[in-house]
Amino acid sequence: MKKVLLTGASGSVGYQVLKQLIQKDDVKLTVFNKKSLQNKKLFKPYKEKINIIYGDIRNREDLEPAVKRQDYIIHLAAIIPPLADDDPELAKAVNVQGTGNLLKAARRFSPRALFLYSSSVSVYGDRLKNPNIKVGDPLKPSQGDEYAVTKLTAEKLIMESRLDWTIFRITAIMWNDNHKISKLMFHMPLDTPIEIATPEDTARAFVNALYHRKQLSRKIFNLGGGNPCRTTYREMLETVFDIVGLKKLNFPEHAFADTNFHCGYYADGDVLEKILHFRKQTLEDFYNAYRKATTPFMKKTTSLLSFMIKRKLLKHSEPYQAYREKDDLLMKRFFGKTD
Repeated sequence: MKKVLLTGASGSVGYQVLKQLIQKDDVKLTVFNKKSLQNKKLFKPYKEKINIIYGDIRNREDLEPAVKRQDYIIHLAAIIPPLADDDPELAKAVNVQGTGNLLKAARRFSPRALFLYSSSVSVYGDRLKNPNIKVGDPLKPSQGDEYAVTKLTAEKLIMESRLDWTIFRITAIMWNDNHKISKLMFHMPLDTPIEIATPEDTARAFVNALYHRKQLSRKIFNLGGGNPCRTTYREMLETVFDIVGLKKLNFPEHAFADTNFHCGYYADGDVLEKILHFRKQTLEDFYNAYRKATTPFMKKTTSLLSFMIKRKLLKHSEPYQAYREKDDLLMKRFFGKTD
C-alpha cells in the first residue's frame, strides 16, 4: 500500500490528482489543505475515502500529523498569480517558507518519502526570442514575476534537502473552468508561443509518477502537452473569443505587453511523456470544453455586449494604463522601452 500525502487538493490540478488517486486500490491518501467552508464542501464526497487534515502550511506544527509515515508527498499548494504578484510577502510565506516547513517535517517523520513538486515554466522567464525550452536552460524569472521567484527558491530548497525528490516544471494549465480572466491576460505578448496542458493530464503525470520512482529520482522534468497542445497566444485568444461570442480580438495598440512574460514550447517535454504516458487531451479538447460550456443564449448575449465587455476588460490592462500615463518604469517592463 502506497501512503501518499497531497497538498493543494483544492486547486485545479490538485483536485484532479485527488480524484485519480482515490481510484487506486494500492493508495492510502492523506490530504492537507487550508480549512474553509468551500474546501469542506469540496472534499465532503470523499471524506470516507481519504484522510483530511486541515491546517496552515506556514505552521510546521500543523503539518506534522499529515506528514508522518508517508511514502510519497505530492506538493501542489501555492499562492499563484495574480495574488502572488500583488502580495509577494504572502507568496513567499506560503510558496517558500511553507515548502521549507513541509521539507523539514518530511525529513523528520518520512525521511524515505519521494517529494514530488510542481514548479513552473515561469522560472525560465521571457522566451519570445528563443521559445524552445529545455531543462538545462538559464533560469531568469521576468521582472515583477514574484511567483516565479518563489518557485525557483523552493526548487533550491528541495534539491538541497536530504530527501528523494522530483520536480515537474509545469507549462500553462488551461481549461474553461480554471482559467479566470485577470490582469495577467494582458501581460503576455500576443506573439508568445504557448504549449498548454490540461489539469487532468497534469494530474495523471503526478499519479503515474508513484509507479516510476527510480526513473524520476532527483531529476527535473518539463511537463507540457506536446505538439497537439501548441499554438500562439494570439491564436488561442482569437479562437476562444470566437467561441464565446466576443468576436474579434480588436483591442487598441499597447493593450498587450510586448515583452517580459514567459511560456514557450518544451523541446524536451517528450522525455517525461515516455516515462509516464500522461497525455490524453489536446488543444482541441480545451476549445471543445469552452464550446460545451457556452450555450447559444450565452454566446448571443455575449455577442450583443461584446463591445462593452472588451471595454471593461481593457480597464484591467496594466500595459495600456502604463502607455497612456507615460509611466516610464512600467513601460520599460511591458514594452522594453519608454516611448
